[in-house]
Amino acid sequence: MSNEEQFSLLVGGYFGITEMDEYPLKEYVLKELEEYIIKFLKNHPIPNLDYFKKADEINDTLSLKRKLQDSLLVLNKINGKMELKLMIKQKINDLK
Repeated sequence: MSNEEQFSLLVGGYFGITEMDEYPLKEYVLKELEEYIIKFLKNHPIPNLDYFKKADEINDTLSLKRKLQDSLLVLNKINGKMELKLMIKQKINDLK
């Protein structure tokens, strides 16, 4: 997976977590993920990529289901809480 694909996955996961309003600790997870993304970009810079423009594009083009699926993958990377993972899985099932 290329650095740009990994960045897209992380950002998609970030926006998926933003949809989890029913999770009371969402803001803490988002902050942790934001720090993870910044660290990733410091270690794996992507030349000629406007990160904010790409993030907006990802948010506008990905479906809610895909964002939620990405968030499950991202939560595994940052050792996210099982409770949140289960809530996301339920939300994905509800979308079907």
